[in-house]
Amino acid sequence: MQPSTRLLAPGFMRRSLDEFKRFANLGMTPRPDRFREALRTPMTPFRLLDFSDPETISICKTMSDADMGGFSRATLDQVPASAFDPAHARFHGVISTDLPPNRPQIQRSGYAAWRNRDRGSTIFGKSLWDVDPYAFLALRVKLDGRKYFVNVQTESIVHTDIHQHRLYTRRPGEWETVLIKWADFVRTNHGQVVEPQSEMMTQKVRTLGIGLTDRVPGPFELCVAGIWATNRLEDGDVHKERE
Repeated sequence: MQPSTRLLAPGFMRRSLDEFKRFANLGMTPRPDRFREALRTPMTPFRLLDFSDPETISICKTMSDADMGGFSRATLDQVPASAFDPAHARFHGVISTDLPPNRPQIQRSGYAAWRNRDRGSTIFGKSLWDVDPYAFLALRVKLDGRKYFVNVQTESIVHTDIHQHRLYTRRPGEWETVLIKWADFVRTNHGQVVEPQSEMMTQKVRTLGIGLTDRVPGPFELCVAGIWATNRLEDGDVHKERE
């Protein structure tokens, strides 16, 4: 039996090698249940999206109300390191709340977001992030003071569910590292909180991203240098949901 071209593709092999390295760093061999991983408390951060690598932009996508005929615009660009900033992704554009003409079914507009694309497969199965051994999601960001949310999709039964948390910063216009407890994310579906709430499947995270939903017309700009999972409180400031 000959292996398929897809299985021999460079992306497939690289993802498989990265997954194997992660198991090795945790001092274990790959197992379907991964129960030994849950018994460890890793102190080395687990990099999820690293925008110092220019290729990371290529595995991300932007979304906005323009996908339904609206007029908001969003772009995700790679910005090289400088004397003042680390290498990072710049999410920017313009929010418009104008409704598309001749589409009366659309009653609300004015949003933009980005996330990574689905990550394909490995020799161990579908490529998902297992962040269950970690307490926090960490983000190195610089915001403009607008209302952003961190969005997490998992391999849940309802694929349109998104776990969300407000992305708070203390100093708009400056670089900050924000820590969010995985347990503090809220399950939503199409922008509405879902009841009853259920625990996030942190063993099977599909995508990570950030969205802007304040519906304030005008330009926006968010910069993100990296996103990772961690158990280290010293990595940044812990932010909880506020009223």
